[in-house]
Amino acid sequence: MTTIRSQPSIELHAAQRDELETIENLMQFYVYDFSEWLPLKLGEHGLFNIQPKLDYWRNPATRPFLIKVDDELAGFVTVDNETHIVGAEHNIGYFFVSRRFRGQGVAKFVASALLSRFPGQWQIFHIDANQPARLFWAKVMPDLTGGEFTLHHLPIDGYPCTVYRFKRSQPSATPTPPP
Repeated sequence: MTTIRSQPSIELHAAQRDELETIENLMQFYVYDFSEWLPLKLGEHGLFNIQPKLDYWRNPATRPFLIKVDDELAGFVTVDNETHIVGAEHNIGYFFVSRRFRGQGVAKFVASALLSRFPGQWQIFHIDANQPARLFWAKVMPDLTGGEFTLHHLPIDGYPCTVYRFKRSQPSATPTPPP
């Protein structure tokens, strides 16, 4: 018997002020993932010592989004203006997809949707020690940019990073979820 899996419904939902606590909660999982590559330690109560990001959320250029798959919370992503390459306007600040939804095209769909919503000069970077991010961005960047990007290697917060720099000229049609 063959089971046919239906295409997931992926939604990028602009987070409202009352949903920022949800993102702050998801930051525990984001930091947990990063503890594999950075020397991050659990606090004495079993949580990572994450300070609330009030100034970050108050910045008008910070745009938080919740990611939902089949109406189930699956992660979050933020776009901000905290750039490291001259001329870049937009940056993906945080990008977290819950492990259960990885490898299903969710992250590529989200990245494509963000680029469609925010035309202009972009940078996307990852810490080089984060191999899953390194492999993901190297694979999807040519498709997302039509191969029109530059690659830069520089330290960010003291860690070797790879930065992709490119321009997204105009909003395009909303991407369709992966098959």
